[in-house]
This record gives sequence, C-alpha cells and structure tokens, in this order.
Amino acid sequence: MTSANTAVWEGDKADRADKPQWGSRAGFVMAAIGSAVGLGNLWRFPFQAGENGGGAFVLIYIAFVVLIGLPVLIAELAIGRHKGLLPVGSTREIAVEAGRSPNWQIAGWIGLAGGVIVLPSYTMLSGQIMAYSVMGFMGDLSDPNKTPLYDGPVPTLLWFTAFIAITTGIVLRGLKRGIEFASVLLMPAFFVILAGLAAFALYSGAASDALTYLFAPRFNQLTPEIVLAALGQALFSLGVGAGLMITFGSFLSKDENIGSNATVIAGADTLVALVAGLMIFPIVFAFGMDPAAGMGLIFGTLPSFFAQMPFGNLIGGLFFFLAFIAALTSSIAILMVARTIGIQQFGFSERNATLFFALLTWVGGFGIVFIDGFGSLLD
Repeated sequence: MTSANTAVWEGDKADRADKPQWGSRAGFVMAAIGSAVGLGNLWRFPFQAGENGGGAFVLIYIAFVVLIGLPVLIAELAIGRHKGLLPVGSTREIAVEAGRSPNWQIAGWIGLAGGVIVLPSYTMLSGQIMAYSVMGFMGDLSDPNKTPLYDGPVPTLLWFTAFIAITTGIVLRGLKRGIEFASVLLMPAFFVILAGLAAFALYSGAASDALTYLFAPRFNQLTPEIVLAALGQALFSLGVGAGLMITFGSFLSKDENIGSNATVIAGADTLVALVAGLMIFPIVFAFGMDPAAGMGLIFGTLPSFFAQMPFGNLIGGLFFFLAFIAALTSSIAILMVARTIGIQQFGFSERNATLFFALLTWVGGFGIVFIDGFGSLLD
C-alpha cells in the first residue's frame, strides 16, 4: 500500500493504526441500512410508483432488487472487504491480479464522482426537509405568514448550511464514534416513527385503495419505460454503483457473512420503501389527490394536507423528521466516502478531508440556490 493508503484515521487511531473497522455487526448493518434508506425510499419511491401506475411497477421493482440489486450489493461488499480499499484501489488491484489493465480503476472513479457530484443537491433537499420538519413542530405549516422563514434563497441556504454542519460534525467523529454511533441511535427511531405514521395513515386514510394501487398489478399498463424506471429505482435505492457499499465493505472484518448482511440490508431498504408507500398513498386517496403528482407530492401536496387535518402540524413535523433522519444517514455515508477519497487517494488527514469535501458540497449548493434556482428540484 502507498503512504496515502496508510494515512492516519484520526477519529479511530486508537482502534487501528492503518484504518478503522466497524465496531460490531449491528453497527455495520445499521449504518449500511441508513446509507441505503434515504430520500430514494421516502421521496422518490412514492412519486415513481405514482407516476408509473402502482402495482406492476412495485412488483417489477421488488424483482429487480432480488435478481439484480442484491447480487450487486453482495459483490460490492465482497470487493471492498477483499482489498480494504476504495472502489478506485479495489478495482485497480483486482484487475492487475487478473492480468488486466489497471485502467479498470476508471470504473471506480466514475462511481465515486457520481456520489460526490450528487451530494450538493441531495443535501440541499435535505436542508429543506429539515426546514419543513421544524415548520411542522412549530405549528407553521398552516400559517402562510411564516413561509418566508423557510422558503426563498436565503432561508434555503441557511437550512442547507445547518444540515451540512450536522453532517460534517458526525463524520468528523470518525467511523465508530460518529457514523456507526449515529446510525445505531437514529435508525431504530426511524423505524418506530415510520411504523407509527404508516399505521396512522392506514387507519385514518383510504387503506383499501392504497393497498389495491400498490399491490394489485395492472400488467396491461406495463411499458418499457416503467420497467426501466423500476430498475433505476431498485439500484438508486440500494445505493449500489456509487462506491458506498465497496467503501463500507472495506471496513468489514474477514469473518463477516456478506451474503447474510446484504440480504438484511436489501430487505430492510425494500421494506421501508413499501411502508413509505403505505404511509403516503392512503392519505393521497382519502383526500382525492393525484398519485401521479410527481416530485411535488411530498413538498407541495402533503404539506397542504397536513395543514388541514387535526394535529396536522405534529403529524407533518414527524413525517418530515422521519425524512430528515433518512436524509442524514445517507448524507453522512456519502460524505464518509468522499472523506475516504481524500485519505486514501490524496493523503489528507481525516479532519482535512472531511472539511474539504464539506466545503466543496456547500459551494455546490450555493450555486444551486443562486445560479440554477432551487425551486425546480421541488416541482
């Protein structure tokens, strides 16, 4: 290994001199589930299911998770554990061992670049979700006069900055004391809130319509576009192809059962997506909303509903806090991967690598707000 590969991992140097490992199987599984369970489950899956007709899309999505997503997830964890490196180093060394060109490392760079590029827009959305959660708990969802505190370029940038600060603070604490600890703490709370909100929606909303829409396939409506959308959702939701799971695998001990762990991760991720549908669509059908409302379903349609229902601010606050947890656990995973790039590829210290990529993310988010316009992301 090069000197860059053996750079000191400051937050975990008491554990190992070269690089840290997960403290426990439960910690790894919770962190991996947290990285996979994100806005792809709570935000993207419902509007994708709505735009693509429900049942047939859901069935094909589950099939793609089992037949393609899970094997790829197992492969990525195995590659990471085998070499103990990022996707770049792992793909390069495996290719060289097989007598192939070291230029295969380009595939690793592409995956990592995709994660780093998406981080500004992802954290920007996450900051807005945090704003909506605070709006709900403060009782402001039903008060249009309070909207300027949460919307507009300056508030959006402030909420985004706050979210980046929280994410960076967790990652700076290292693998065990930061990312693993946060995941073990947050993910159980996530599952409890998700189950409670889904039960409330099924009890008070149009449960039968939602169940029929999500789980009764209408194959006569199936098109190649729907099949591709289901494949994209399966891969996006599991977080494969972006270097996350190879990096997570690089911190695994050699005696971990990768197949068993991957099955738990994929199963939990898929279950969360389905329960998210059961949480949202009973409300959609009970109030005559359009299930194909698209990306604006969560940021436009649902807040209006929460503002009109009894205890709506509390329910809305809990819903967006749930999404905040999902976004945070995914964001810390992406920033962790970016940090690892700095450590393994450029010889940065853990602290400097974390701060560098956090600042890079903030600059990208600033550009989204004041150059490209952030509102289009919520439409």
